[in-house]
Amino acid sequence: MRTFVASSKTVDSQWHVIDANGLVLGRIATVASRLLQGKHKATYTPFIDTGDHVVIVNASAIKLTGRKDDQKLYRYHSGYEGGLREERAGVLRKRRPTRLLEEAVRGMLPKTKMGDAMYRKLKVYAGSEHPHTAQQPKKIEVA
Repeated sequence: MRTFVASSKTVDSQWHVIDANGLVLGRIATVASRLLQGKHKATYTPFIDTGDHVVIVNASAIKLTGRKDDQKLYRYHSGYEGGLREERAGVLRKRRPTRLLEEAVRGMLPKTKMGDAMYRKLKVYAGSEHPHTAQQPKKIEVA
């Protein structure tokens, strides 16, 4: 019996939607990263992108446990000397609520070209509306 190896022709990509209203950031990110990588499928192949598209709505209503709103830092650099900027999670949530989920999911994906391709299949929206209804996404429940 031969071992099945997925190819780009045999991969069927589906769309999933996750409602993040009142859910914890890390729980949503782990479910989304598994869906993007395709680890939920029996045809998962580590060196082929077998993952699905993920749409996350209500990103502005996620929860952070403990005192992470005040203590968790997001850092970025402008590229210039002395250009390191830091921002607390609570401030970032008010300014750009989708960024929290994007950063969390990106950190759980592979740091390769294939990881970049998986990340491009993630769509995050602050409100409850999204423009991907034509793809008929399946609703995923996160515990």
